[in-house]
Parts: sequence; structure tokens; C-alpha cells
Amino acid sequence: MTTAKDLFIVTMDQRPEHSVGQGDLSLALAGAELVDFVLAGAITVDDDRIVPGELPAPDDRLLGEAAAGLTRQPPYERIEDWLWRRGRDLSAAYQAALEEDGELTRKRSGRLSFGPEHVEPVDTPSRRRAAGRWDEREPVLAALASALNIDGGRSGDEPGLDDEAVTTVVAAVHDAVMELEAVRQRRTIENAAYANLWRGP
Repeated sequence: MTTAKDLFIVTMDQRPEHSVGQGDLSLALAGAELVDFVLAGAITVDDDRIVPGELPAPDDRLLGEAAAGLTRQPPYERIEDWLWRRGRDLSAAYQAALEEDGELTRKRSGRLSFGPEHVEPVDTPSRRRAAGRWDEREPVLAALASALNIDGGRSGDEPGLDDEAVTTVVAAVHDAVMELEAVRQRRTIENAAYANLWRGP
């Protein structure tokens, strides 16, 4: 399993009141892919740009797609631009992949056989591994989860990250999620103003 898949499973394991928006999760998953590349020595970060190195073919299909999408000519792509480009509908892609791998299952809500479906993790070694990383507050996973306001009731202290490039990626994820929230709030205000205009005084 990759950090992105672990993050997806950890997110799915949260209680309903801590549900995460698909756009936020997609940005964080794109960041998690970059973190795995950094830790594997497959990319470096120059200021805020992604510089690909030798990228061995990943065993994971989605990581392979991410690797194929990296810009290999200077000026290299900025991390922020990567998050928005790669993150488009990425949570749906991860959900489909995890369902295909038998890591997620669809269940009906409530007792009615025709009730709405929801997806939940299956008790597999991969889920237990993700839960283990989460329970141990593994710094990379915890830092990415904190961008989604998931802390599991833990301390408010930011987990320490030893790698400067990883820190840069995680900071970019936090910024992108905050920017997405700002866009949502602006649209809400604009929609409310538009509705008030039609209602009149």
C-alpha cells in the first residue's frame, strides 16, 4: 500500500461528523503521491518545483500514472500546480482502485435493502497497516491527515517531519486545501447575495 491509499483508508475510518470533502481529499492524495516519490528518492524539490530523477516503474498503478504525469523538462512544475492538476477527481480514482483490490466494500445504510449505499474499508492486512501507522501517529500520514482536519483526538502539536522536501509538499497541501475552502466560502456568499437580489427588499 502507498501513503495515498493509507490516507484514503484512514479518512474512510473517520466518524461521519468528521467527513472530508472529495476535493480536499483529492488534493491530499496528490500530495501523498509526491511524498512517496520524495521518500523513494525518485524526485527532489527545488524551491517549490518538482524535479524528477530516476523513476523506477512503481508496482502501484495509480503511482505509475502519477509518475508518468510528472513534467520532465525545465522549468519544472510547481508543487501547487501539480496538486490541482493531478488532484482533479483523484479521490474517485483511489476509491475505484481500492474497491477493485477488495480493500473497500459497498454496503446499504440502515436495514432497508434498497437504502442508500456507502463505502467502508474491509478488514484486510492493508487496512490494519494503515490503522497501525495512524495509531502510531506516523509523522507523514499524520501531517497529511491534519490538512484534512483529521487528528483523531490527538495533540494539537504538528508532527515533526525530518525531510525538508516532505515538509514543503505537506505545507503546499495545507495551502491548497485552505484555498479550496476559501473558494467554497466565496461561492456561498455570492450565491446568497444572488438569492437576496431576486427576493428583493
